Amino acid sequence: MSSSEFNGYCSYTKAIEHLGDRWSLLIVRELGTFGPQGFNDLVAGLPGRISRSVLADRLRRLETLGVVSRADPADRHPAYRLTGVGHGLMGPLGALRTWAEAWLPEDPDMWERDPDVVLGWLAQRVDPDRVPSRPVVLELRLRHRLDRRYWLVLERGGNAYGCLRDPLLDEGRYVYVEASMPALLALARGRCDWSETLRDGSVTAAGDPDLVSQLGEWFQSAAVPDTHPQAAHADPSPQSADGGTATGPATRSFTLT
Repeated sequence: MSSSEFNGYCSYTKAIEHLGDRWSLLIVRELGTFGPQGFNDLVAGLPGRISRSVLADRLRRLETLGVVSRADPADRHPAYRLTGVGHGLMGPLGALRTWAEAWLPEDPDMWERDPDVVLGWLAQRVDPDRVPSRPVVLELRLRHRLDRRYWLVLERGGNAYGCLRDPLLDEGRYVYVEASMPALLALARGRCDWSETLRDGSVTAAGDPDLVSQLGEWFQSAAVPDTHPQAAHADPSPQSADGGTATGPATRSFTLT
């Protein structure tokens, strides 16, 4: 191995050693996409569940690396923000996201481990201009775990949001959905349409017939598969890791309760 090859290998090793845990790059992505945030905002905004002690540890490590700084260190509750070093990670994160969407299969354990993340994906697929004027609740069950329920609340003109507890809205506005895990993950990621899964039986729906008949209309159409994954090699610098522009923070499109 030549000296240059060895140095490159060491660089990768150092990057993975410092940033290769589950949370560090998610924190960078969160700050790079949504701008400076306080500690409690990060606890609430990060996908999945992060303990306060783990978040505090990761923020300290990122500060030590010069990736994150506090807007006002003297403030008792300072906002955390990316430094120039941190912003340098947004391009690689965007490329990593593109690669993962093109090549990584869905994780079948996602619903068990992080149901709020999948609910967030489903919420992002909702077309708020096409849902009924009165709120509708989708009660979701997986066929292999019918004892567990999750809820997605849809409102016209507003952001859809997921719930891990029953929102207790008008029972007549509930649509009861049962689905196989692969089908629900595919719907959440925009890889198939509701009408398709309802037709082939991988998803069933019950409730008010008028609402059930409209179910497929409330979501954006499935994305056309990208047949050229090499696009991931394009320069991602003008975009954030979440597809927004790097000139300003993006806006959250869903809420979890």
